[in-house]
Amino acid sequence: MTPVHGGVLLVYALVAVAALIVLIARFKLNPFITLMIVSVALALAVGMPMPTIVKSFETGVGGTLGHIAIVIGLGTMLGKMMAESGGAERIARTLIGVFGPKRVDWAMMCIAFLVGLPVFFEVGFVLLVPIAFNVAKRTGTSMVRVGIPMAAGLSVVHGLIPPHPAALLAVTAYNADIGRTIVYALIVGIPTAIVAGPLFAKLIARHVVLPQHNPIAEQFVEDEARTADRVLPGFGITLATVLLPVLLMLVGSWADVITPAKSTLNNLLRLIGHPDMALLLAVLLSFYTFGAARGFNRESILKFTNECLAPTANITLVVGAGAGFGRILIDSGVSKAIVDVATGAHVPLLLLAWLVAALIRVATGSATVAMTTAAGIIAPIAAAATGTRPELLVLATGAGSVILSHVNDGGFWLIKEYFNMTVPQTFKTWTVCETIISVVALLLTAGLAMVV
Repeated sequence: MTPVHGGVLLVYALVAVAALIVLIARFKLNPFITLMIVSVALALAVGMPMPTIVKSFETGVGGTLGHIAIVIGLGTMLGKMMAESGGAERIARTLIGVFGPKRVDWAMMCIAFLVGLPVFFEVGFVLLVPIAFNVAKRTGTSMVRVGIPMAAGLSVVHGLIPPHPAALLAVTAYNADIGRTIVYALIVGIPTAIVAGPLFAKLIARHVVLPQHNPIAEQFVEDEARTADRVLPGFGITLATVLLPVLLMLVGSWADVITPAKSTLNNLLRLIGHPDMALLLAVLLSFYTFGAARGFNRESILKFTNECLAPTANITLVVGAGAGFGRILIDSGVSKAIVDVATGAHVPLLLLAWLVAALIRVATGSATVAMTTAAGIIAPIAAAATGTRPELLVLATGAGSVILSHVNDGGFWLIKEYFNMTVPQTFKTWTVCETIISVVALLLTAGLAMVV
């Protein structure tokens, strides 16, 4: 079969995405099965060699699940221990007490902004979602109103603010000053998170009503009758346990500053600062702080950690299948066609950086891949040009990298499954939230470019 090129590739990709949405939302087909079928159909349609199709899909699934499965598994265990001990309830009560029941959306955005600084979106999400479930239940607030601001805070940090790994790579590619980049990123990121988080969530929550029953939430939410007379763990020890992986990842990211490169101590800091190891150490700590210290024996702790994994199996598979679909888009040449379209356009450098990152994001589903790839494409162009601050190019690239999350993005399926949304509801909330972040951040970056 002769491979197709250019605009035809983009048409096939659009048809594939539309087919996924219709089959899952209208015909209620299993998302994992649907993603596999559409991925294979797309690969055949665009002329990929048949022997490479399954391998390409498996590569996408395996590459993502190698990280995501561990993160979801360990994060769910930590969340379960926090819920059973009453730790999630303690944090929920404290946040409600400080911010008030009517401003819990602002509370979740703020804590997500802080937690998300050194961690990938998925890690921050699994750390915070048990708290969001408890806050929503105690205040009688829609999970849309509580969860979307949390996700917005994590996403803004993910795309814009060093020391997040993708932003750091872009800083290096553009030879930008990291201190100035952080300052500019905060100037742009904070108002962006406010608009896409609490303000947008308040508006969309009126139009998106979620089911009362959420099987994922049930394992993280405290039963008020069961905990009415129980002494909850302290706020300090609860927060310390939850934030331990954040602290370890932050230390790992600054290992070269703290210790000589490639020394034993440097390697040790990098090891414990890896997201998987940081979460593992936090889970082990929770066995004491949320387990033994709260009176649970080993059998109870084993029961909690075993039971909590079953509801996450579908989430894990669907996230992996979404990555498999994204890999097919890459290997079939769709991503390259998109980049060719973007780089062929004669537009201002800031807008070009945003456009290239945005199109790669739509094609691959990964904000990190979009940001790093776009920075590699734009950096040589920027080096030959004058008049555009490299720090602002980092922000423009990051803004483009989070746009229009859809069915090939693992984050899309995390939001859908954890919040118990339908596919159309996920588009109305999460996809629009991500697009608001992208556009508002670009506009603010362009405005900043006029005054610095």
